[in-house]
Amino acid sequence: MQNPRLMNDLLKIVRSAEPGASVQFRKTAYGKDGIRLFLRDVIALANAPVEGARYIVVGMGFDSNGKKQINPVDREDFSAEPAYRSLVTEYIEPMVTVRYEPVDSEGARFGVFEIADCQDRPYMMRADHCEKLRRGDAYVRMENMPVKMGRRQLQNMFEKKFADSVSTGKIEIGFPGEIIHKDIRIKTIDLSALPSEVAGKKIRELMDVRNYQKNRGATTVILRMVHARLFGTDEPYESRSLDDLKKELKEIQHKHEHEDRHFLFESNTEHMQLVVLNQGEETLEDASLKIVMPRHDAFFVAQELPMQRRDGNFIERTPDELADYPSVNYQKDAVIISNILGDLPAESPKLAFAIPLRICVGSELKGRKLGIRYTLDSRNLRRPAKGSLRLLF
Repeated sequence: MQNPRLMNDLLKIVRSAEPGASVQFRKTAYGKDGIRLFLRDVIALANAPVEGARYIVVGMGFDSNGKKQINPVDREDFSAEPAYRSLVTEYIEPMVTVRYEPVDSEGARFGVFEIADCQDRPYMMRADHCEKLRRGDAYVRMENMPVKMGRRQLQNMFEKKFADSVSTGKIEIGFPGEIIHKDIRIKTIDLSALPSEVAGKKIRELMDVRNYQKNRGATTVILRMVHARLFGTDEPYESRSLDDLKKELKEIQHKHEHEDRHFLFESNTEHMQLVVLNQGEETLEDASLKIVMPRHDAFFVAQELPMQRRDGNFIERTPDELADYPSVNYQKDAVIISNILGDLPAESPKLAFAIPLRICVGSELKGRKLGIRYTLDSRNLRRPAKGSLRLLF
């Protein structure tokens, strides 16, 4: 559900804003081939010497006379590919918030990127994307164009940042309790009880019997008996070929997706919360937290809250619940969790997540431990506060 006030603000940007240091217009969508330009433009706008949010309006350009040229954006551009927010998390540091929304105006559909929380300049590439956009590259939007920043510009930004900054020495982060803990014990579960695993096991047993029938010339009586034992007499027997069973097995995870998520992140979930304590004398402004966890086949972190089960059906969560859950992104070898904390007053502990992170761990990891790394950033921190915690299974 879209926020009416936000949509009105974005509509004003589309209709009346002029190109400048805080607003960029782009005639065509970035798409998969324009990722380099997207990252460059986000960095340039985030570094622009302006206050407040910055915007990229997609679907509108201007000719040499300054007249608008409208080129509506396809609905497909608002799908998960490319995953714009994930790209920002993966390639840009420090953390910057990006939202992409469709806006309908003058009978056409535009896309608007809102780039917010740009209080920790300079922003730059945290990893190589390609030969033309490397780690450490930084841009700033000057008037109507992105300009690559040099050493002097970066140095000036860092000096301004450090002039008003505070030390990280008195920031403590950990698991909540009577004291702030640096490790937490997590129960493990038997993942063979996953609904898709249980259903898959039954299908594989039917396949074995079907193979036996094919090779030995047995009757369907055995198949019927095995089916009744596996599925009960309430589910009528249906003759399925070996190919049918193979196809069903291939689609088993998709078929039981909601049941699996409910099993992992509702019935057997562990709620993980962190607490942040600012023991200094000044309020930390516009703080944000990033957590990096290693990936493992037996370690699951919910990317969103599971659907609720009610009267045998799965019901969507409310928009507020979904919005309050932290951002979770799976990468090749890590799970990245990020959350905006806002201001952190001195000597006032604050929970990191409005809704605790949901994790589930398979028994394969029992007796082992995983280290997780955190980074707390703030507009007036001299440098990010970093540390590590442990999960004991």
